[in-house]
Amino acid sequence: MSLTTKTLGRGRRVAAGSLIAVAALALTACQDGTGAASRPSSAAASATSQEAGSGAKPSGGTQQSAGGERPSANAASTGGKAKGNVPGTTESRASAMTASDRCTAANMSLRLGASDIGAGNIHYPLVFTNNGKKACTLRGFPGVSLIQRDGSPVGKPATREGGPGGVVRLQPGQSAHAVLHTVNEGVSDTPCWSRSQIVFVYPPGSKEPMTTGSRGLRVCGGRFDVTAVEAGSLG
Repeated sequence: MSLTTKTLGRGRRVAAGSLIAVAALALTACQDGTGAASRPSSAAASATSQEAGSGAKPSGGTQQSAGGERPSANAASTGGKAKGNVPGTTESRASAMTASDRCTAANMSLRLGASDIGAGNIHYPLVFTNNGKKACTLRGFPGVSLIQRDGSPVGKPATREGGPGGVVRLQPGQSAHAVLHTVNEGVSDTPCWSRSQIVFVYPPGSKEPMTTGSRGLRVCGGRFDVTAVEAGSLG
């Protein structure tokens, strides 16, 4: 082999080596550039992931609220109560039926019976009579006050005495009574009230009042009470 040929072969190898070196440097530079570019890209991906995650929280919260459906659960509970109120509706109807059967001021008359005095106590029967054309019922305590003819009150309303009693059914013309009670003057140091002129009464369960003469009823000793209604008139 001649010297020239050897020199050319060596030159080609050097040139090839230089090209390989240049290619390696370029590849390294590209890799470094890609790595630098990939970092912001990764950060962006991370940020995007975080945003997606934070966006998922409201979505999850919404699902929790909608999925938990507490209002709907309450509504279901309310619905259950509504179903449970069906018997209540029946009771209301029963109450309405009872109310329609109740004796009212419109179909009764009222009078105060003669006083019954004994052992320092005074009792007056307060008599209700069914003047209607059909049977009606009374149960419980009447509301009783004493007034003057001008409507001014005398003392305080009667307090309830004894148990509530049972249902009294009155056929047309039949009567029931409650008993008013006070004590004789001098039984107590508490002064007597002024003499009344009218007894003002709400029949049991009624919002319409009735009145009758009081026979000059005067409360003494601060004692004025009324019992629940019972069958009969006591005279």
